[in-house]
Amino acid sequence: MEILTRLQQEAGRLSPSEQRIADILFSDFDFAVNASIVDLAGRAEVSPPTVTRFARRLGCQSFSDFKVQLAQTPFVGARYLQPETLAVSAADITENVIAKAQAALFSLHRALDPAVLEAAADRIAAAQMIYAFGSGGNSAMIAGEIQNRLFRLGLRVTSSADHALQLMMTAAARPGDVIIGSSFSGRNTELVRAFELAREDNVFTIALTQTGSPVAKAAQLAIGVDLPEGNDIFRPTSTRLAYLALIDILANLTAMRLKEQATGTLRRIKRQLVTHRDPDDRQVLGD
Repeated sequence: MEILTRLQQEAGRLSPSEQRIADILFSDFDFAVNASIVDLAGRAEVSPPTVTRFARRLGCQSFSDFKVQLAQTPFVGARYLQPETLAVSAADITENVIAKAQAALFSLHRALDPAVLEAAADRIAAAQMIYAFGSGGNSAMIAGEIQNRLFRLGLRVTSSADHALQLMMTAAARPGDVIIGSSFSGRNTELVRAFELAREDNVFTIALTQTGSPVAKAAQLAIGVDLPEGNDIFRPTSTRLAYLALIDILANLTAMRLKEQATGTLRRIKRQLVTHRDPDDRQVLGD
């Protein structure tokens, strides 16, 4: 267990002197990594032996061992060391979440290029088979939502969140198929590999990801989603709502290109729902 994690677990059990040392580690990590025991003690207004005891409390054999473990600690942004909590009540959190969602959708609306959206919809509508790829909590959900939106238009589509299966599906894909990959960070190296393989086999690729990222560069058509997240690590990411809106836009554009096919498929789906679940057709189309 890395040293800052151990320190966070000790929160509430530190003496006032130890807490001052901990505060320095969280607020000025670079200083702590490079400081001598005298420098660290002086800044924390404690004695050098107190620093040594603090290091041993965290499982270090000595101050030197403490410095080595600090230097080996992967850098983590300050927002994960000292989380910023702006909203605490239900009313505050509700306003914060809704406001961030609205801001994400507004920013996406301003940034999207209609010509790129039209080009993506053209490819999707004409595809013989569509593969939706995404890994991790958010992008896996987005891949599933792509399948959820497109199958009801009468398109052949499947999704996968498994890297190995994505690579195998890519190898089995044919010219005329389309692969849509989602990556919030744009640094999914396995998705980049799948896109590169698809390019070799003349399979068209579309990326929903950060502009200029490795995933965007590997795709033949990239739709950029570039939204700031802020410092509140407890608020669920509003970027995923922008991705959902983007999928709805692409699905709607695709439906306009496949009106007769999409209408027939939607009607058949609705007929089954009305027959087996709903007394009329005013409910939403599917769960």
